Amino acid sequence: MAKGLVDLILDDLLDLLFDPNWIGRKGEKLTERELKFARLFGRKGKTLRNLYVPKENGETSEIDVIYITQKGIFVIESKNYSGWIFGDEEGQNWTAMLPNKMKNRFYNPVRQNRTHCKWLANYLDDEIPLISVIVFSERCELKKVTMHSQDIHVIKRNDLFALIFRLWEVLPDKLNEHEIDSLYFKLEKLTHIDSTQKAEHIENINKKYKGEKCAELSLKREDSLVCPRCGGKLLLRTAKKGKNTGKSFYGCANFPQCRYVKPLD
Repeated sequence: MAKGLVDLILDDLLDLLFDPNWIGRKGEKLTERELKFARLFGRKGKTLRNLYVPKENGETSEIDVIYITQKGIFVIESKNYSGWIFGDEEGQNWTAMLPNKMKNRFYNPVRQNRTHCKWLANYLDDEIPLISVIVFSERCELKKVTMHSQDIHVIKRNDLFALIFRLWEVLPDKLNEHEIDSLYFKLEKLTHIDSTQKAEHIENINKKYKGEKCAELSLKREDSLVCPRCGGKLLLRTAKKGKNTGKSFYGCANFPQCRYVKPLD
């Protein structure tokens, strides 16, 4: 559903008040809200957020949101970048460019979600249709995003409602109500992991991408060096005046246009 001007302004204000972890979870909750509209209008399904799907090597693959329906499972990767988005389905990295021409690279979300689908299919061990959807914030513009596959969808969050309606008309029914309930029960367990397991997941992500040039992997909870307000880099700075003189903090590279500040933990 379309988002109003007041909501967009509120988003920017909240970005100033909360850290990137909160911003990432807020994006996922807004995506879940769109799915509630779909259910309200007859496209029924069951929603789960933050699934930690086991991999063969003992690690986990985190899925932001899934929507279990009679058509299959919508596997949704949520992104919260601002600016113009450029990317190709098979490229290693995509780019977010701000109005001041500042460019930030992040790992290809199509590849990222392809990995999520792979391990989800492996875990389910069944031929259940998985529909890959990449959902960007309403604050960005998909300026040049090149896709070749018909079964992968890259959209803005306010288009999710329409996408589900469109696919509902063309996709055959694959699951009955009992099968949907069984899948929900099986997958809901993957949302319950302790803090130690979450820390291990983050550590594995950091190891995997250590040394790569794409500093903005946009894995939300795994990456705290992206400004949640404008998508710019967060740089380590030292206060030169005021009551915090000498103290270090993360400041947005787009200062003074963006004045986001994140204290050191």
